[in-house]
Amino acid sequence: MSENQKKPLVPKNIEQLNRYIAGKTIAEVKEAYNPERISKLASNENRLGCSAKVEPAVLEAMSEIQDYPDPIARKLRKVIAQKNKVKESEVILASGSESLLSMLCRTFFLNKQNAITAEATFVGFFVQAGVRGVQLKRIPLTKDYKFDVKAIVNAIDDQTKMIYLANPNNPTGTYINKKEYEWLMEKVPKDVLVIADEAYYEFAEDVEDYPKALEYDHENVIVLRTFSKAYGLAGFRVGYGIASEEIINNLLKTKLTFEPTTLGQAAALAAYQDEDFLKRSIELVNKGKERLYKFLDEQNVEYKRSISNSVMMILSSEEEAIDFTQKMLEEGVILRRINAFGLPKCIRITIGTSEEMDHFEESFKKVIK
Repeated sequence: MSENQKKPLVPKNIEQLNRYIAGKTIAEVKEAYNPERISKLASNENRLGCSAKVEPAVLEAMSEIQDYPDPIARKLRKVIAQKNKVKESEVILASGSESLLSMLCRTFFLNKQNAITAEATFVGFFVQAGVRGVQLKRIPLTKDYKFDVKAIVNAIDDQTKMIYLANPNNPTGTYINKKEYEWLMEKVPKDVLVIADEAYYEFAEDVEDYPKALEYDHENVIVLRTFSKAYGLAGFRVGYGIASEEIINNLLKTKLTFEPTTLGQAAALAAYQDEDFLKRSIELVNKGKERLYKFLDEQNVEYKRSISNSVMMILSSEEEAIDFTQKMLEEGVILRRINAFGLPKCIRITIGTSEEMDHFEESFKKVIK
């Protein structure tokens, strides 16, 4: 075969795909700038850490590490089903919500079918849809940085298979309220799968007009949640989905057999049963957000109020956002400039401990001067 006749090694949809780039790690910042202290406020992790019950549970599970993990995580599945008042057969576990998104894209799309979501939302869905070669309709956010539910409905056509809703949305912290969600679900055809990604559910569930997707009887909805945020287990990579038995049974056909890991299952089970730690985590975030709002108001900086564990700061230009993020990085404060989410002049600030928020405020004032 001549050089000109060679077929490309990589499919076109993969060549054109932009990979997900995570926020900088503490090790990277230490190596590059070696600041006196580092506050990682970029990745929406739980800055309190995780429940004290996790470590002994993981150490005990080490005795089983030579064996493959339980492929359906029976113990964890049972507890999740009981807490959410669903059948065990309506729950699926995986290595984080992103693994579930990958599974959903592998399972439900045929050629030429499309998916709809927002322009500025979790990049992981863009990646997983792109891997499958799915046409993705990305709807711009409203002027107040919310999902435009009317535009989403107007974008539905005969080839639409899936709608992805991050609620609360990442990175904006905004949300689709009950009235908007109910109107949207009335308009969505029953053969279109709706992904309700509730990664930040624990921080949002007490908001009065926040629609908890599980409280609605929709057979075409799958709810995704994670142990990476409120439970502080990002390093273990455990997430779960809740949907009808039909949806779950078909996802089990395409799921990687032995995920999550044995240690991940043990960690998640211990964390899920520690209500006191969860309560402390939520209190930290709620108090931290109010403190941050007050500080940003004093500094005359625009931001969006949030029902997740982060706040989006809005600067006047992309250049200013680049400069500010870099200077804060040199001070040891890791923030997330969210140009990859389609918001080039915005910066996401994870709510940290009081000491980390002290560091943020001190560095902010130094950088602005």
